Amino acid sequence: MKKLFESIHTLFAKPYGGALYFMVILIIAHFFWKFTMLGDESDTLVTFFGINVSAPFNFLAAQITNFVHEILLFLGYNQNLEPYNILKYENGNSVRIVWACSGLKQAYILFCIIAFYKGPLKKKLWYVPLGIIISFIFNLFRITVIAGVVKSHPEWFDLIHEHLFKYLYYGLIFGIWLFWDEKMVKKVEVTK
Repeated sequence: MKKLFESIHTLFAKPYGGALYFMVILIIAHFFWKFTMLGDESDTLVTFFGINVSAPFNFLAAQITNFVHEILLFLGYNQNLEPYNILKYENGNSVRIVWACSGLKQAYILFCIIAFYKGPLKKKLWYVPLGIIISFIFNLFRITVIAGVVKSHPEWFDLIHEHLFKYLYYGLIFGIWLFWDEKMVKKVEVTK
């Protein structure tokens, strides 16, 4: 029986252990967020265990909206910035940037993955903030592209928002973790 477990461990856990650990942390962090951070995406109220934590989410959504508005103007997309974080084009198409677009969930998940994964603490202290900055830059790019596409193709919103960019975002998080595992963790293990 012991040999069977050793064989299974060698077959699966050894080569895929890091990726499995990544997935476990991702799933736990995702569901913890899903069941504790509650709010209607069409509203501005966000609660954590029933406590109102809306302020940082709404502040960040407003800042992202202003940034995207300015970038789109710079790129030649004429639109108006309206109340409730709405970008409205002359042709009537519009997009609303809500609290869930803040990128805080993805930053939280990235933090959890790196914080609870193996590796030197000193490197985590600079790698986690760097990863979060990269994540926020990607989020700004993502929202800018989505808002730009909505001008001419509002019917593409669900496809690019719910499918394309959602998976690209999680792919980015996986890439940040993979770099951590390959360059920071395994490099340290090899030198020991």
